[in-house]
Amino acid sequence: MQRRKILSSSAKALTAAAGANLLGSCTVRRESTTSTVTSLPKVRWRMATSWPISLDTIYGGAETISARVNALSGGNFQIKPYAAGEIVPGLEVLDAVQAGSVECGHTASYYYKGKNPSFAFGTSVPFGLTAQQQNSWLYEAEGIKAMNAVFNDFGVIGFPAGNTGAQMGGWFKQKLEGLQSLQGLKMRIPGLGGEVMAQLGVNVQVLPGGEVYLALDRGAIDAAEWTGPYDDEKLGFARAARFYYYPGWWEPGPTLNALANQKAWNKLPNEYKEIFTTACYEANLTMLSRYDTLNGSALQRLIKGGTELVPYDKTILKAAADASFQLYEDLSAKDQGFRNLFNQWRKFRNEVSSWNKINEFSFLSFTYAQR
Repeated sequence: MQRRKILSSSAKALTAAAGANLLGSCTVRRESTTSTVTSLPKVRWRMATSWPISLDTIYGGAETISARVNALSGGNFQIKPYAAGEIVPGLEVLDAVQAGSVECGHTASYYYKGKNPSFAFGTSVPFGLTAQQQNSWLYEAEGIKAMNAVFNDFGVIGFPAGNTGAQMGGWFKQKLEGLQSLQGLKMRIPGLGGEVMAQLGVNVQVLPGGEVYLALDRGAIDAAEWTGPYDDEKLGFARAARFYYYPGWWEPGPTLNALANQKAWNKLPNEYKEIFTTACYEANLTMLSRYDTLNGSALQRLIKGGTELVPYDKTILKAAADASFQLYEDLSAKDQGFRNLFNQWRKFRNEVSSWNKINEFSFLSFTYAQR
């Protein structure tokens, strides 16, 4: 009876993700083994995250994984998530998973571009892919395989486990007046987007989410980006800065990553590997749906509270786009691994953009103009 309940629960989770070829590898099934769920070992993992608990949507990705792993294993495989700072600082999750201090983590791989610039593609790169395009690349165009070739060098295996959707362009204490306004500006911005901003004259800072408001409020930084209206409202950025810029060109569809220590992963029964993979897939879809649901109303509240929406000047966007693709060329010239990944990614980007220009862009351009 217990076995039937768990297989039934697993089937429901997989049905929700129908249509993705990933499901063929995520289905919990028995092949050569005759063991039952109840005879599988009890496994307890700890998951370090890069997020404060107060950010219920992004931290919720870790909670989704934990809850589904527990449910689909009948409680035999349990993962306990920890907020940033409870075990390790938010920007040291990869290090902790690599060292085996924790068995797994939930983070954004672009935080670790200093270890390998290719990590940026696992989350998002400037003027890159939308959330849907990112998922298509990861699940259907061997993006997961390409990223795990990078993760494996650090003794970890990675899974897409959340997406915020296209982000906002950050909070600024003073309104920008063209490119010259960026010179010497102190801004919290991670990833390759930070490197692009640095090339445009910005003094770039990388801070975990829980530290950004205080730095902005006290004037240690002049501007900061995080995700979008829902999280930014929770972090109180509107109390520290007035001008809210868009779009977040450096993160058009950023993926959050679940990382597992390779040695710990290899010790798992195949059934638990399948369950973990399925739970990450669910977290990836669930987080994006939640953000798209919550951000609109949060943005209206911010505007009513005095926040001023400001589009980036086109001269800034053009300079940022030029600097971004020059950066990719420079990194490709220095690093063969980056070059190979970038070329594969760029080929997909060109193909999917040509298609989406015909179907989605034409539709959205017309319908939004009507409103």
